[in-house]
Amino acid sequence: MQLNTETLALINGGQALVLALMLWFGTSNGSNQAVKGLRLRAGALLLEAGGDFLLAFGTQLSPLLVVLFGNTLNLTAQALTIVALRMVLNRRLRWREAIALGAAAWIGVTYLSIGHPDYTLRVLWGSSILVCNSLLNIAALWGGCGKRDTRAQCLLLWTYWLAIALLVWRNMSLLMLSTPLQSILAPSYVNVIYLFLVGLQPLLASVGFLLLYNEILQRELFDLARIDPLTGVINRLGLVEASAVMLAKARLKKESIGVLLIDADHFKSINDRFGHDDGDRVLLELVANIRRMLRASDLVGRVGGEEFLVLSPSVKEADLLALAERIRSAIERAPFRIANESYSLTVSIGAALADTDELDMMAVRRRADAALYEAKHAGRNCVRISSGS
Repeated sequence: MQLNTETLALINGGQALVLALMLWFGTSNGSNQAVKGLRLRAGALLLEAGGDFLLAFGTQLSPLLVVLFGNTLNLTAQALTIVALRMVLNRRLRWREAIALGAAAWIGVTYLSIGHPDYTLRVLWGSSILVCNSLLNIAALWGGCGKRDTRAQCLLLWTYWLAIALLVWRNMSLLMLSTPLQSILAPSYVNVIYLFLVGLQPLLASVGFLLLYNEILQRELFDLARIDPLTGVINRLGLVEASAVMLAKARLKKESIGVLLIDADHFKSINDRFGHDDGDRVLLELVANIRRMLRASDLVGRVGGEEFLVLSPSVKEADLLALAERIRSAIERAPFRIANESYSLTVSIGAALADTDELDMMAVRRRADAALYEAKHAGRNCVRISSGS
């Protein structure tokens, strides 16, 4: 088989078709944003395949039909890819910009094909729009490449930078030819090299999309293992990991860490009287009240049931007691509405301070637990602090 533009276009179309099927069937069923983005990218690849097949059989079709319909398919595919990438990344979709660029490209290509035929200007105009498309994709990916778990973003970022470099090379090469080309199907090393390299872009981009989706799934699984599904705060595992990191930083800075163990008083009576659904709503409001009292550097997590743990770095004993009292007072002053009844909730809080040479956060947690036990036996709705390590 002779390696010419028609052959390359046929190969590129077949590759785009296979990639579209891989993306469509290679993702799990679901309606989340990332899956929708991959399905949209699969649709874009089908359009690209249609454009490539038109080009492959261009010698048997009307040149004007190939130009107009081929560019329509490819420009629509470009617009869909912009939106698909942003769907996967959960960014602003930018439909308007994508449609506006596609419309501007199509109008310019049509005019330079029919109204004022000029192949070089047409390529230049189309390339400028494709550069804008790539820059929109680069903007969506920018900033994520440096993170360890976002290598797929690096692959996609380089794919779009290389796409821009290829477009620049193509236009410069066309301008330097002694005999201007009149069609992408014209025999020329520029057309052959361009079609060969442009055929690699869907492959690299599609691999990048799949890797990006895999990274998103891995992050979601990571979060699911560490986030309490009811309250949205971190769970026991998340607290263990966060406290280890916080303790290591505190040792380096020679600072202490405050630990508060918060337990809702007589919470079982709420579940028994009103049911677990209303009990869950009370827990959500309880967490919201705790969060309002915390600093940006503080962390709250759910230990289990109606018990919560607060980690507060860089505090002294007086600061920790003041924070605990603010939390206790805020919850006491905030009555809950349950089944059209006003219900007051109080909490008992045990506090402990991790010293600068503390090695085991679990030991601090046990001291806070002992202080919580004292608070409950002191009549509840009060704060007690561990006397020492």
